[in-house]
Amino acid sequence: AALIEPQLVLTAAHCLYDKDTGARTPDDQIRFQAGWRNGRAEAYRGVKRSVAHPDYVYAGEDEVARVAYDLALLELDQPILLPQLQPFGTDIRPGTGDAVSVVSYAMDRSEAPSIEKGCAVLSSTVPALILSCDIDFGSSGAPVFSVVGGVARVVSVISAKAEMEGRKVALAVP
Repeated sequence: AALIEPQLVLTAAHCLYDKDTGARTPDDQIRFQAGWRNGRAEAYRGVKRSVAHPDYVYAGEDEVARVAYDLALLELDQPILLPQLQPFGTDIRPGTGDAVSVVSYAMDRSEAPSIEKGCAVLSSTVPALILSCDIDFGSSGAPVFSVVGGVARVVSVISAKAEMEGRKVALAVP
């Protein structure tokens, strides 16, 4: 997830659901840990309210089609107003061939973020952005950044990993 305003976080909608039961996680049980590294965060916040994209369906036949709407906003119970934790700006969807980066915490590296720079947008058509990034389980909801003039802006979030023509790819919300 990524802080995009002092009290607003952008993530994947499926992160709001229990993967075993499919039940929606109550907002009062969701926590946002900003700047998580080595077992500590710079700020801890509860969630006042969460909203999934109105067309998002957690379960269903066409998993790829769900990616188009796999987006959610979290309203934090208190704003994060620390100078070292500035919210990221957002930007328009990248196009095919554009370079993007992903910052994520995957299952084998949950204590520190990793960045994958220089991924390419292989396809920018709906239902999913297809990225050349090699992500793993646990990367869902991770921000996808475009970096222009040294400024990183969130342009999407990771929804799933997949394979295309024998290579690992990431699926992101268009």
